[in-house]
Amino acid sequence: MARTTIHLMRHGEVHNPEGVLYGRLPGYHLSGLGNQMAARVADVLAASGHDIAAVITSPLERARESGAPTAEVFNLEASTDARLIEADNHFEGIPLNRNRWLLAHPGHWSYYRNPLRPSWGEPYTELVARMRDAVASAIRQAEGREALLVSHQLPVWALRLWLEGRWLAHDPRRRQCSLASLTSLTFEGRTLVGLAYWEPAGDLLRSAEDMVPGTSAATVTMGRAGALKEEPPPAPVAQAAAPAGPASPAEQASPAGRADEPGPDSQAGLQAGAGRAETPA
Repeated sequence: MARTTIHLMRHGEVHNPEGVLYGRLPGYHLSGLGNQMAARVADVLAASGHDIAAVITSPLERARESGAPTAEVFNLEASTDARLIEADNHFEGIPLNRNRWLLAHPGHWSYYRNPLRPSWGEPYTELVARMRDAVASAIRQAEGREALLVSHQLPVWALRLWLEGRWLAHDPRRRQCSLASLTSLTFEGRTLVGLAYWEPAGDLLRSAEDMVPGTSAATVTMGRAGALKEEPPPAPVAQAAAPAGPASPAEQASPAGRADEPGPDSQAGLQAGAGRAETPA
């Protein structure tokens, strides 16, 4: 039975001097440090003997730029999959971290009625459904090898919660999904047998800013009023040895639990069970 590993990568640091919750807005590119993070991931995957057969990214600029170095290192042409896109969010375009009082505006009140869904954005169940479909498609494309899927923090974290049988509603401060991190899913055939989280660019996080750092070492992006959203200059890529971590995510133990809020069934969707997840043959 073929063993396939799907690495879910979150994009690198974004150039966001105004501290805007950018969501699906176009025009948000990697910063110089973000480009270094993306290059580091590519270098670590190559140096530690991973067999990347496909690079598939969210259509947003920051995700495409994050996957480009790995595609280049493995001599691949990256493709995009809209199912990997950032979650929809009513507060997109607002500099939330700089001024939390903006959330108290009466125009937003109706969006707070159901934080478990959540009512201010894409339902968690729909988010999980499209992410598991994207993973199932990648398994078929890279069967017996590995694929890098570049997405965003909430989509990756929601899928992990579902696979581990945890509630989808959660505290964003507890998300374990740092900039340029990898959440690696290993399958035997269509059965999930391993889940590993690692940070190939972990040493760069202390210098990074993140809208939602979660459990990472990055600091919160506050933004500056009136800051120009100018294109970041290219930065030199730092070279470094592979960090300590799972060189072979396939060796990690299988997650156990149940899906408290599984998404709607789909023909190619992952199906959660007691400590496993499968895709239909």
